[in-house]
Amino acid sequence: MNTIVCIKQVPDTTEIKLDPVTGTMIREGVPSIMNPDDRSGLELALQLRERHGGTVTVITMGPRQAEAILREALALGVDRAILLSDRKFAGADTLATSNTLAGALRALPFDVIITGRQAIDGDTAQVGPQIAEHLDLPQVTYVERASLETPAALRVRRAVEEGHQTVEVDLPCLLTVLAGAVEPRYMSVRGIIEAYNKEIEQWDYSRVTVDERAIGLAGSPTRVFKSFSRGAKNACEPRELPVEEAVDLILAGLREKFII
Repeated sequence: MNTIVCIKQVPDTTEIKLDPVTGTMIREGVPSIMNPDDRSGLELALQLRERHGGTVTVITMGPRQAEAILREALALGVDRAILLSDRKFAGADTLATSNTLAGALRALPFDVIITGRQAIDGDTAQVGPQIAEHLDLPQVTYVERASLETPAALRVRRAVEEGHQTVEVDLPCLLTVLAGAVEPRYMSVRGIIEAYNKEIEQWDYSRVTVDERAIGLAGSPTRVFKSFSRGAKNACEPRELPVEEAVDLILAGLREKFII
């Protein structure tokens, strides 16, 4: 079974600061990490390979510095690493990003594509499902576990509001995985050393099967004009009331804010 994992290099959100004048993110001195949801997705792919055989390929879109997370993936034991990097890809929103990744995935053999549920620097949860739509694949989101049910289908457990749901999905398919659903393994010293002796494939626009008008800034229907820190919450006002009065007070507050 050939599995491809889409991963992303993101700023460590515990270190993010915003410029108070421009509202843009200050990236200088901010460490970058592999997106946590993607890391869990990568671990799921490695476990599927251990149980059922096959290969694991990782792919990311970004500048040359994104090689760092590809080296990390190689150290964890993946078979192949691909960096999509071209100035034409710059300025992409989620739609243009998914178009670019789908264009690259069309050139690769796969049975399963795995992405994280969402990236911590955007929290949109859009790229994975968009890739599935571009490639006309069945998809399962909020995945916690997966195993090969038959040679042509996976059994997948996904999180839902009420608890868990188990579904069967035909191959090829796309899964989006929750951070923490699968405990990621640690890199070994041998794996780290071997990772720097392995090749990272560099793909530019010429390797991607997609219309140039659908990628980068030109293919992005959305723009981020400003970012800002969330303001501090107002202090709470504790009240001790009988149940009936407490319910009336809560309902009045929800109506005041047009929630109900």
